[in-house]
Amino acid sequence: MTETIIFMGTPDFSVPILEKLHEKHNVALVISQPDKPVGRKRVLTSPPVAEAAKTLDIPLFQPQDIRHDEAVDQIRGMAPDLIITAAYGQILPKALLDIPRLGAVNVHASLLPKHRGGAPIHRAIMEGDAETGVTLMYMAEGLDSGDIIASVKTGITPEDDTGTLHDRLSHLGAKLLNETLPALLAGTNSRVPQNEGQVTISPNISKEDELLDFEDNAEHLFNHIRGLSPWPGAYTEMDGKRLKIYGARLLEKHSQRQPGTIDSVTEDGFTVVAGDHRLIEVTQVQLAGKKRTDASEFTAGRQNLEGTILGGIS
Repeated sequence: MTETIIFMGTPDFSVPILEKLHEKHNVALVISQPDKPVGRKRVLTSPPVAEAAKTLDIPLFQPQDIRHDEAVDQIRGMAPDLIITAAYGQILPKALLDIPRLGAVNVHASLLPKHRGGAPIHRAIMEGDAETGVTLMYMAEGLDSGDIIASVKTGITPEDDTGTLHDRLSHLGAKLLNETLPALLAGTNSRVPQNEGQVTISPNISKEDELLDFEDNAEHLFNHIRGLSPWPGAYTEMDGKRLKIYGARLLEKHSQRQPGTIDSVTEDGFTVVAGDHRLIEVTQVQLAGKKRTDASEFTAGRQNLEGTILGGIS
């Protein structure tokens, strides 16, 4: 018997999971967010998962609102055995969760119950976690609150940023789902309720989250920068212009200058004083209106950077 599986996902994170699933199983339908205008020219662009579905020749459905009766009825009409979601981006109504014979499961980029919510990868780095992972869970009406089916861990290194961790977790999620599906389809998998006493929430990144506060200590600033790199980017202000910082190193050096002060220009960029007077070295930046560049190129030809004070911008 061939099971009917519906896959729901939208961003790059979801693509390897769909591709791995498609290798061995019947993905009868892919559901993704609608096409949206992108860039300065507002070019209508399909989400990565929608593009992947077209490449794999899988039927594609892109409803504006998955909670609408017409969308739910269309899915019900397919009588799916299993719905699998990975970063779809809309809340699924109970009417939809109740449709598949074997339930609806989600591939979530954290070790639940920690980091429930929309930005688990960013927040794991920003909060200085030593490890994170991927959890396969049954979907419920609460935010990422369903029973845990399986999980896999990975360490977070000082060299990681959200980009590297995102890619690693995506492929770990694809592997975990592939390994767990036989038991899921046979109904022999385990399910463990989450410990509600250990829940943490990781909401989507806001504009306020992107602003660097140099009164914070160096380790927190370092985690903040790499947790927001390569997107959306942490920022500060230099000479009245927004300066995004995408790369940094944590140094074992200190300065008694005011926090936010550029202490020195280095071979790879420049150092900045943190709130605990420890230095971080900035290695990759983007000044408003300019392209992203290595900080060494940014400092070339700039005079009197030492002593400049970086500050917040609203």
